[in-house]
Amino acid sequence: MIYDVAVIGGGASGLMAAGRAAELGASVIVLEKNKMAGVKLLMTGGMRCNLTNLITDYKTLASKYGPAGRFLVSALARFGSSDTVDFFEGHGVKTKIENNNRVFPVTDNARSVLKALMDYNQTGGVEIRLEAAVKDIMTESGHITEVVLMSGQRVQAKKYIIATGGKSYPGSGSTGDANAWLEKMGHRIMPLSPGLVAILLNDKYISELEGLSRTDVSLELMAGGKTIASSYGDILFTASGLSGPAAFNLSRSISAPAAPDLQIIADFFPDFEVEEFDGRLAELFAGNVKTIKNCLGEILPPKLIPVLEKLAGFDFERRGNSVTKTERLKIGALLKGWRLDVQGLDSYDRAMITVGGLDLKEVDPKTMRSKLIDNLFVVGEALDIAGPSGGFNLQVCWSTGRIAGEAAA
Repeated sequence: MIYDVAVIGGGASGLMAAGRAAELGASVIVLEKNKMAGVKLLMTGGMRCNLTNLITDYKTLASKYGPAGRFLVSALARFGSSDTVDFFEGHGVKTKIENNNRVFPVTDNARSVLKALMDYNQTGGVEIRLEAAVKDIMTESGHITEVVLMSGQRVQAKKYIIATGGKSYPGSGSTGDANAWLEKMGHRIMPLSPGLVAILLNDKYISELEGLSRTDVSLELMAGGKTIASSYGDILFTASGLSGPAAFNLSRSISAPAAPDLQIIADFFPDFEVEEFDGRLAELFAGNVKTIKNCLGEILPPKLIPVLEKLAGFDFERRGNSVTKTERLKIGALLKGWRLDVQGLDSYDRAMITVGGLDLKEVDPKTMRSKLIDNLFVVGEALDIAGPSGGFNLQVCWSTGRIAGEAAA
């Protein structure tokens, strides 16, 4: 049988693409290497599945993706975050909105989302072939002729959609298989690195901060005295680095391996200007007979204070009213500009996404069709798109999968 559309990868983008193509009347097969489809989808959002980020204006939504936003404008205009909510609501998944516009299923269970997608595909008559790992993709004169499976079987279709994801969470089957296939076809793959992942630090006191969390922290990634990227939000110190949404978002701007001179500047009180914060410290210490440590305990978590003492270089067991202006300015400078030396990134095993992928210049943004291979479409994380945390990357899967399914059908 020659199918109208063959989708390689049964994850979020692949199932959306397959379901949409079938809905429009195409005969569709999904080739999934795992024993079940949607393995990685079940892991997203702490297994609750952060479906999307509800920003209804598609241009504003596109701006959240940095340089890739321009490429995404067309896809988001046709199938944006409100369309995603409507789609899943229409397929039996009631949703709710949490902090920062994040949308989750009311069930708090990613299985609800996967079931909706599987039902969508079943209704359309999609054939989902499991344990069907692809060995090679055969091309001739800029055209895919067939897909060869590890089993030796061959699958033929008029159109092909690559939806195999990146390299993050390799245990889910997402092992970056598409990169070798695409390069063989003449495509350019942009450098890959783990994304939305913890940042490893060199600082000798970092292990003492393990478990410390802070909300509303401003982070700046610096190299050679210049700001490369910035982020704002919650952070969590680990035994070897920095985690949490603000750190994850900053990680997208760190390559693997990391440049040797990278630093993160953390501002624990970004709502205060430097002079304003110094005034607050002056009020805190003035006439205060409690120890400096206890004074700072009114504005800082206990775990941060011993490390701050070591970096400040003076005894925090002294009385607050003994703090000199120089010492106060030192404390303020540390809390408004804590310097952390970057060692690198945590592994793909712990990364939510992959930074890098197929060069967007080689893809038609209106259809996701390859500009080099006339019957190939590429969607989701296989593309060089890395959005921030909060549902943005799943939205890429829904949008690119949707329009690729339409174009392929």
